[in-house]
Amino acid sequence: MFEGLCAFPLTPLTEDGVDQAALAGLVGRITDAGVKSIGILGSTGVYPYLSRDERHEALEAAVASAGDASVMCGIGAVRTRDVIANAEDAQEAGASALLLAPVSYHRLTDNEVYGLYRDVVSASSVPVLVYDTPGTTGFSFTDELLERIARLPRIGGIKVPPPPAGTTASRLAELRGIFSPEQSIGISGDWESAEALLAGYGVWHSVIAGIFPRYALELADAAMAGSAGTARETSRRSDPIWALFKTHGSLRVVSAIAEELGLTGAFGLPRPLQGLDEEARSEVRAALELSGLDG
Repeated sequence: MFEGLCAFPLTPLTEDGVDQAALAGLVGRITDAGVKSIGILGSTGVYPYLSRDERHEALEAAVASAGDASVMCGIGAVRTRDVIANAEDAQEAGASALLLAPVSYHRLTDNEVYGLYRDVVSASSVPVLVYDTPGTTGFSFTDELLERIARLPRIGGIKVPPPPAGTTASRLAELRGIFSPEQSIGISGDWESAEALLAGYGVWHSVIAGIFPRYALELADAAMAGSAGTARETSRRSDPIWALFKTHGSLRVVSAIAEELGLTGAFGLPRPLQGLDEEARSEVRAALELSGLDG
C-alpha cells in the first residue's frame, strides 16, 4: 500500500459523533475510482480531536467500505499508552498499516520520540509509517533521529511534507540514504505531488484524493508513468485549489468542498476549529469552477 496514491478522506461529524454513513460514502467513492490505498484518521481525518470511541466508529465504517483497498490508520495521541491502545484498535478493525506522528503538548526530545516509535512497533504486528508533519505537531525530525527510527522493526517508511522549493529531488536523495529500499518515502502537500512523483517519491499521500479520487489517480498515474507534461498539466488545473490550501489549510477547504458537493452534511469541524466563512466559501466555489472539478 506504500506505492502510488493513498487517499485521505475527511471524518464527517455530527452532533452525536462520527457520521458513519457519510464516511462510508467517501470511502466508497475512493474505491469506486480504483484507488487501492486509503489513509483513515489522518490530519484531514481530525484524529487528535476524536475520542477512542469516535476513532473506532470511523475505523469500522472505513474498513467495512474499503473493499479490496488497504487501510492505513492514524494512531497519534499525546500519551504512549493511548497510542498503543489506538494501534490495537486499528489492527483489530483490519487496518493494514499504522500512521504515527509525534503528538505532544510539552515539547518532545529526540530520545522521547525515538522511544515512542520503539514502544509502538514493539506492540504492532503491521507496518508503522513515520509521519513528519512539523506544521501541526511542532516537532522537526533530524536526519540522525530518522536513521535511528528507520532501523526499528516494522517501520514501513515515512510521509514527509513538501521540501523547500527546488529541493524536492535532493531531499529524496537524502532520505534514500536513511531508509532502506524496502521502506516507503512518500510526500504530502498536494500542490507538490506531480514534481515529487516525477522525482521518484514512492507514494502521494493526498488530501484532494479523499474528495476527487479519479482526478488524483489521473495525476498520480501520469507521474508514476513518467509522463511529465501530462502530470504537470493535470496538477496545474487545480492551481486555484492549491492556492486555497496554502491560504486556509487543506482541511478547511476540503470540508467546504465536501459540503458544496453534498458529500457530507454541514460538516462541523471539531471546536475550536472553525470552517470557512462565506467569503472564503465563494472563493472555493470559484476555484472548483476554474479547475473543472465542480461537477
